[in-house]
Order: sequence, then C-alpha cells, then structure tokens
Amino acid sequence: MHIGLLGGTFDPPHIGHLVIADQACAQLRLDRVWFAPAGDPPHKGDHITPVEHRVAMLQLAIEGNPCFELCRVDVERPGPHYSFELVEILSARRPDHTWHFIMGADSFMEMPRWREPERLIALARLAVAKRPGTVIDAGAVERALPGILQRVDWMDTPLIDISSTDLRRRVRAGWPLRYVMPETVAAYIQRAGLYR
Repeated sequence: MHIGLLGGTFDPPHIGHLVIADQACAQLRLDRVWFAPAGDPPHKGDHITPVEHRVAMLQLAIEGNPCFELCRVDVERPGPHYSFELVEILSARRPDHTWHFIMGADSFMEMPRWREPERLIALARLAVAKRPGTVIDAGAVERALPGILQRVDWMDTPLIDISSTDLRRRVRAGWPLRYVMPETVAAYIQRAGLYR
C-alpha cells in the first residue's frame, strides 16, 4: 500500500491540514493518509494542549473521509518525538508499505535543521505542498542534504493561509471558526474550553 503520513501537533487541526492530505491522496494516488499527532513534539515547549484533546479533535476532523486514518504511534510511546523515528517505526511494522511524508514548503525549507533528516528521507518520499509566504530554495536544501530532491514529489495545492497559532488567537478573541476548521472541531473546542 502507498501511505501518506502527515505528522504534526494539530493544536488544533484545521482545513489546511485536511486540504493538503486530500490533495496528497489524489495527486500521489495514495491508498490512505495517516494523521500522526506528536505526543511530545521537541520544538513546541510546554505550551501545547494535552494530547488527549488533540487526538479527539483530530479524530473528529478526519471522520467521514475513507482515505484518512489516525495513527497513534507517537502518542502511545514516550517522547520527545522526532519525525525520523515515526517513519522508522512504521517502516519496521509495515515493510510492505511505501511511505510518503507530507509536509508544507516551510517545513521542507527547515529540514536541514531537523533531527537526523537523512534517516527519514531514506525511508519515505517527501510530498511537499506550497505554503503562502514561503519561498522555496530547493538548491539550498539540496546542498545541505545531498540527494533530497530525488526524493521529493511537489504537490499543486491551494494556498490556504491558516495556522493553528492564529486559530488559537481567534478562539481567545471570540472570533468565528466556521470555514477554517470542521464544525465538529469548533464545537469540541467550545465544549472543552480550550485556548481560552
């Protein structure tokens, strides 16, 4: 099977995550996209929502799309969680699968600073989506990580300028969340009193 893997904090999940995953599924002819929330992301510090809320919101966000599944590998093991470890664990468990690591262009540009990116690239192709405001200097990434461009599939995705950081700010301000995230996720945020 061809599996797309979309990791992240998902704090909260939003339409941008879903659009990128859906486009990856269609454009790369994937069998499934697995959403893999990081239980303990090393770069986020102590300011993230407890993982049980993030998993619940993500489950609500992806329900109804038969291409989408929740992957709990990183929330069921001790952290901190690095992307290369996630791909190594899944590759060992499912050696018959082909892996595509889905990311935005901003993350692609940061890859030379990731923990052991070579190990991730060795096991998965990179499915890279454009991001508003991100200038892609593929040559610079190639110089830092020789051979990476041979492992990249560029996706033609709509430019949706939504971030989880901005959505948390909008919740605090009491602004509407309709059309930027699934209504089920917005309702969960309201019920749980998140981001206040």
